[in-house]
Amino acid sequence: MKMPTKFRTYCPFCRKHTEHEVEKVKKGKEYGLHWIDRQKARRGWVGNRGKFSKVPGGDKPTKKVNLRYRCKTCKKAHLRAGFRAGKFELTE
Repeated sequence: MKMPTKFRTYCPFCRKHTEHEVEKVKKGKEYGLHWIDRQKARRGWVGNRGKFSKVPGGDKPTKKVNLRYRCKTCKKAHLRAGFRAGKFELTE
């Protein structure tokens, strides 16, 4: 799917349609243990580990694309619900 990098759309901060720049959201750094890792560590290593002993499912055929829309007038950015696309490309 091809999408322009600049187009007019609704800005929730200005409350009107303005020119926006589109950028793809990159994944942030992960560090430290999360709550699910601590929960796994509390379980014993002998016997059935409950929900952690299930086999995880496979990957989806396409991933969701997250985009950040930055308003050119107020310089604030907002997100929208991601959509599925096999190939994604930002064009001029």
